[in-house]
Amino acid sequence: MRVMHGRPAPGVGTAVGKRVLGSLGAVALTVGLLSACDGGEQPPVDTPATSSPSPEESAPSPGPSAEEPEPEASASEPSSEPSGDGADEGAGEDAGDGTAKPGEDEGDESSEPGDGTSQGEGKPEGKGGDKDPKEEPEKPDYIEYGEVSARVGKLQQRLKDLGYFVTSVDKAYGGETQQAIFALQKAGGLYRDGVVGDATQNAADDGVVPKAQTSSGKVLEIDVDRQLVLAVENGKVVKIINASSGNGETYEAKGATYTAYTPRGSFAVFREVNGMHSSTLELGDMWRPKFFTGGIAVHGSASVPAFPASHGCVRVSNSAMDWIWDTWGAPSGTPVVVY
Repeated sequence: MRVMHGRPAPGVGTAVGKRVLGSLGAVALTVGLLSACDGGEQPPVDTPATSSPSPEESAPSPGPSAEEPEPEASASEPSSEPSGDGADEGAGEDAGDGTAKPGEDEGDESSEPGDGTSQGEGKPEGKGGDKDPKEEPEKPDYIEYGEVSARVGKLQQRLKDLGYFVTSVDKAYGGETQQAIFALQKAGGLYRDGVVGDATQNAADDGVVPKAQTSSGKVLEIDVDRQLVLAVENGKVVKIINASSGNGETYEAKGATYTAYTPRGSFAVFREVNGMHSSTLELGDMWRPKFFTGGIAVHGSASVPAFPASHGCVRVSNSAMDWIWDTWGAPSGTPVVVY
């Protein structure tokens, strides 16, 4: 049976990620509220998002204490296991980018060379004394933010070949790669931590990609349940982009109460701004927005976590929004299907 998370739990059960969001929950709102990123009127919503609690992080178990040495003999230094996880930033409009923080590299310590003498100096305690406690730890069997290696480059190329939004195969796990991993984990129904363990690697190897809901024409599909934006051409998904939509919470703006709701249905791009646009409700800036209903738009943002976090608009990365504008197109009149 495949484990449905990004990596197997190392050590004492550390799970990566401080916050993981599932699909929009079913909690009834008591009043009909308006929803807008840019002041447009939207229907009331009764499905605010809920979030699953973040797994607690476990502290590493301490290493054994050195025993008092006997006369004429020295005690060896104990070794401790490295612990270190990436963690997601908290959400908020244009605050944080949901990227995992890279762990620090382990120091490279060299052990004392043996000279074959019988003095016992520098010899570790334990059975047979055949394991050096200062030996450099093995490379983890998972990939996470900050790693630079050939296997990262191989993964980037695989994601790009599958249609996930990757522009550079540079062997460095940075923000763009993490966005693509989030999208892959969402498409596969996996734990959204940005860490590439067995389940996530298998999803990449197996070619897991979402299917289009439309069959003809050029359509921008928005999968609210899985928090993905799909560029679709005649029923074929040509690009898969990580997204973050309305979080279902209520908020105040210019003396009125709104609900952070992304409406579902069939729409079309009717207004676009080729540059930075400030929300008329003073909710923040939107990069090159394409509005498809009221004040709701697909737009670029520096903050695109793995969970719903917006006021109702659909966030994608700034570079992904540039691709939609400059490479794919999506001019006014382009169908937008939200489900």
